[in-house]
Amino acid sequence: MQAPHAPTETPRTLQYRFDGPEDAPVLVIGPSLGTTWHMWDRQIPELTQHWRVFRYDLPGHGGAPAHAAPSVAELADRLIATLDGLGVQRFGYAGCSIGGAVGADLALRHPHRVASLALVASSPRFGTADEFRQRGVIVRTNGLEPMARTAPERWFTPGFAAAQPAIVEWAVQMVRTTDPGCYIAACEALAAFDIRDHLGRIGVPTLVLVGAEDQVTGPAEARTLVAGIPDARLALVPGASHLAPVEQPAAVCDLLLTHFSTAWQDAPATPPVPPLVPGPATPATSFAPIAEIAPASGLPEAAGPQRESGHERGTKVRREVLGDAHVDAVNASTDAFTEDFQELVTRYAWGEVWSREGLDRRTRSCITLTALVASGHLEGLAAHVRAALRNGLTPAEIKEVLLQSAVYCGIPAAGAAFTIAQSVIQEETTPPA
Repeated sequence: MQAPHAPTETPRTLQYRFDGPEDAPVLVIGPSLGTTWHMWDRQIPELTQHWRVFRYDLPGHGGAPAHAAPSVAELADRLIATLDGLGVQRFGYAGCSIGGAVGADLALRHPHRVASLALVASSPRFGTADEFRQRGVIVRTNGLEPMARTAPERWFTPGFAAAQPAIVEWAVQMVRTTDPGCYIAACEALAAFDIRDHLGRIGVPTLVLVGAEDQVTGPAEARTLVAGIPDARLALVPGASHLAPVEQPAAVCDLLLTHFSTAWQDAPATPPVPPLVPGPATPATSFAPIAEIAPASGLPEAAGPQRESGHERGTKVRREVLGDAHVDAVNASTDAFTEDFQELVTRYAWGEVWSREGLDRRTRSCITLTALVASGHLEGLAAHVRAALRNGLTPAEIKEVLLQSAVYCGIPAAGAAFTIAQSVIQEETTPPA
């Protein structure tokens, strides 16, 4: 067993540790958001009888340097850089939740590196972008205590939480000791992660493993993965929620041993690196709940590449800034009379101006709030206060923007803006009960 290693080329590498014989094939294991590599401790004795196990921590987790990663792809790139520095070219990969997202990204962008894949408590899209950006707003305002307090109900079944208070407290402490900025960045990464149209391009043998009682990324998400990945198998673990490796360590270990012992692909002579392009919609497929690996059918070939239009780019940015709920409401109210105007707003305001690189989104939010106060168009202020919070402004910074606006735009307009902003901030930053 070897000691942990901190990054040697920050921030391009990850904190890691090796366990197991040096001459064995490498099995990489990834953690979930808010946890450390210790979530896999109880699988290590068995796994290291067959593989050299490489575990890593997310940035700012488990004492790792707090170099925030803005996307799942960036996390995967840092992992590849770490493995490259160690001379590891071919490996099996198992990851939980965001760790599973990293594995899926590796299988899509570096298929020649991944010998076999296990996606644990994972999903092609994690909830909604609004949910994760809202979580980031709460952490930015209140710190990690709200996330730590609610972690047990997200991660464990009620019976396990009641019977294992020491493990629950250990899990809570993992969250509390995470760097808030890195946690927020991981939330942003999950908000932007969506590979539903790309599942058909994952060409490595894949085990999709999920706790039968997982309320975060449950059996429905697991079946979506299995329906979309051509060579995938489904495993439901009874009596387990989101952190199935902690709650049912023996069952998870047995499933991983079976999968990686039988589905390890030899490296191709000429490793193909196909471009990442959207694929077709996945067909509906039914699966029986089982506690062992089950086969699933594949998908037709992926469609050709498509160029992003100004409207598509604008829609993406508009959703990222204002949120899905706001954009969905606008779309629902659009009719033949207003559709041309909404097309103009989406394509020009969001696809052109908000997409420019000259200013970051925090600065654009400051300007937008000031302009709305100055012009008296307070009907749009609530949406843009929410956007400012999502773009990284704190309530204290929003207050300063409105105070500055009061001096140059007028006390009455700023007073009305404070009333609107106060209500929005209370709603958006109040932690869940």
